[in-house]
Amino acid sequence: MSDVKKCDMNDLEDLTKEQLIELLEMSAKNLVAMDGVWFQVLEEQDGMDRAMDVDAEVWNRYPLSEGKRLKKFLGLPEHPGLEGLEQAFRLNYNSIANESSLHWEDDALIFRIEVCRVQAARSRKGMEFHPCKPVGVNEYATFARAIDDRIQTECLSCYPEIEDPTCACAWKFTIPTP
Repeated sequence: MSDVKKCDMNDLEDLTKEQLIELLEMSAKNLVAMDGVWFQVLEEQDGMDRAMDVDAEVWNRYPLSEGKRLKKFLGLPEHPGLEGLEQAFRLNYNSIANESSLHWEDDALIFRIEVCRVQAARSRKGMEFHPCKPVGVNEYATFARAIDDRIQTECLSCYPEIEDPTCACAWKFTIPTP
């Protein structure tokens, strides 16, 4: 058994910067794919309504962990504001896996997913689009609050309520003034 070699973080140290970036992009895409696979299994077994109920609960929980980890990784203070949210979104798995953008409108941060891997995959498979607005509300509001609990989230456009046909979805983040 002397041929056994443990897999550990040292394996990452041997990779180039380009390989690490490629691995990060692939890992983000794998996370989206894994999310889609469990959803489709549940959708096939129990129907869209049940799958959506479970999906909404998952996205009430997961973004809190991701947000807290990114906040710590970035060394953000307790209330980093929308600027901190912008930093975190740039490293968020969804931003990496999808074609996305961030921009400012007055005192609001706008996050857009230009091309969504989930909807593109469902379209390729001839499936109806995922009615992701309620899940997105949970996901983005929870993520934003994990970064700064003062942040409020508003859906600007998301299937099935498309208000902006130039993107898959769009979200607005603000901090109300007292």
